[in-house]
Amino acid sequence: MKQTQLKEQLILGVDPGLQLTGYGIIKSSGSNVTLVEAGVIRVSRSQSLPARLSELYEGISEVIKTYPLSAIAIEQLYSHYERPRTAILMGHARGVLFLAGAHASLDVYSYAATQVKKLLTGNGRAPKDQMQRAIQMQLRLKEPPDPPDVADALAIALCHHFSSGPTAKLLLQSKSEKSK
Repeated sequence: MKQTQLKEQLILGVDPGLQLTGYGIIKSSGSNVTLVEAGVIRVSRSQSLPARLSELYEGISEVIKTYPLSAIAIEQLYSHYERPRTAILMGHARGVLFLAGAHASLDVYSYAATQVKKLLTGNGRAPKDQMQRAIQMQLRLKEPPDPPDVADALAIALCHHFSSGPTAKLLLQSKSEKSK
């Protein structure tokens, strides 16, 4: 019987922000997933927007240069209609993150928060504490990841793992069976 070798991948998940950007790197090997590193990039609130974007770019570029990443997964833009300015500002942050990925010749993927939550908990409107516990279980951590920005970044990385790896085929099969 021919045995296929599992390809290891490092996936960077990012929860964008202009003050605090969470990031998490997971190692994906077949259906096995382990935590490599997680943290936040803090950007000074008192700086001008261009300076903050530059600081964010430098911070994420440093993370990207440190690890042989296979892909970057970034949370899609979400905004309440009452706060269009927030959406515009977050769009700047996401643009910088996409640029950093492009400069590193990495594939960059985008996932909606509801998609991430539904995939990890079965509930597209899961509260932050439920997401933190789901990530704790998936990555076999002693405690839930904190702050929530890190948990969100790890959730996005896990979503990419489940959506693109060998388990994606199982998920697609499961969804198509339910729709019959």
